[in-house]
Amino acid sequence: MKLNVTNRSNEQKREAKRLRRDGRIPAALYKRGEQSETIAVDDHEFKAHLRSIKKGHLSTSIFTLVGEDGKEKRAIVKDIQYHVTTYAILHLDFEELVEDVSVNIKVPIECTGVVDCVGIKLGGVLRTVLRHLQVRCLPKDIPSCFYIDVKELKLLEKRRLKQMTIPETVRPLMDLNEVAVVIAKR
Repeated sequence: MKLNVTNRSNEQKREAKRLRRDGRIPAALYKRGEQSETIAVDDHEFKAHLRSIKKGHLSTSIFTLVGEDGKEKRAIVKDIQYHVTTYAILHLDFEELVEDVSVNIKVPIECTGVVDCVGIKLGGVLRTVLRHLQVRCLPKDIPSCFYIDVKELKLLEKRRLKQMTIPETVRPLMDLNEVAVVIAKR
């Protein structure tokens, strides 16, 4: 997903307010070991990309930021700051991806086999305990999501993180003995 960005001066609040009035979102681009860059992103363009991303998958979505000079940088969204009452996007934090530098990322966990789940057919309900798994990997190895098969689970049974298939190139930063999903009674 490509986003056009413009550089902005690192001045005062009034500049950020002016940008928002002009339909732009103030943002910061961070790169490990370097000074952050202050940039601005078009509000409508970013929201259009946001609508196309599956719910919960923003953390693994890679954006290509195209500068005013035509240079492209790959980045992920690390934080979005929203207005308290209007939920308008106030500020974005991007982290630039460098090929040989590992990045910490939250990868979503999805359940498969929910329709055929034995426990749900017996009146149970699927309770998702963990929605993301924090991992560390190189940008080329970022998984889109992890899957947990719940088809064989009966009432009051659970699946742990260690029962997921995690690639060798991805290092989990959480305890793999934690429960991810449970088939609970209603």
